[in-house]
Amino acid sequence: MHLLRRNEDWHCWQNRGGGGKSTLIQTLFRIVDPCIGQVLIDGIDISTIGLHDLRTRLSIIPQDPVMFEGTLRSNIDPLDEYSDEQIWKALDCCHLGDEVRKKEFKLDSTVTENGENWSAGQRQLVCLGRVILKRRRILVLDEATSSVDPKTDSLIQKTLKQQFAECTVITIAHRITSILDSERVILLNNGEIAEHDSPAKLLEDSSSLFSKLVSQYTMGSTL
Repeated sequence: MHLLRRNEDWHCWQNRGGGGKSTLIQTLFRIVDPCIGQVLIDGIDISTIGLHDLRTRLSIIPQDPVMFEGTLRSNIDPLDEYSDEQIWKALDCCHLGDEVRKKEFKLDSTVTENGENWSAGQRQLVCLGRVILKRRRILVLDEATSSVDPKTDSLIQKTLKQQFAECTVITIAHRITSILDSERVILLNNGEIAEHDSPAKLLEDSSSLFSKLVSQYTMGSTL
């Protein structure tokens, strides 16, 4: 199956656990390999690409942001590949630069185990800063904004539109508001693709599963 092409925004939607989104991510990063069929990116079967080459071309922002004990610098640039100027630019792009400048040690500010001395929103913005710094062409958002406040969610969405306009962004989320402007939606149900099309096309059909989910979400948000 032709999974994706560059410069497209895709949204993968599952309406309950077990829909298949975790398997989709694992297959894309070749944590598991498909028993049948192929995963193609730009017409290339990813099973023919070395794991290192494949994974260094993909980025992911997970639901639970990962920070480890050390400094902010070592968290955003663990392999010490980038200059301070590049790191500051990435932090400014993810709207964290001003906050870091207020700290005494700035880029060398302490990060405790699991980043517990940073808020959940700040940890997620650090993860966003990492992917901005790496500038990879395919980005996976695995429910990346589900645990942050609406303000941080808005900042992340704004940054994604600005910084990844020329990239493929695959969004996996339950928050409908973050995906309605995607170019294509894939709705997963019991591990299979139940529907796929542009959000506008799916919403035109009031009997579509996606249209019903949007209606349920809209009704729930107004109660």
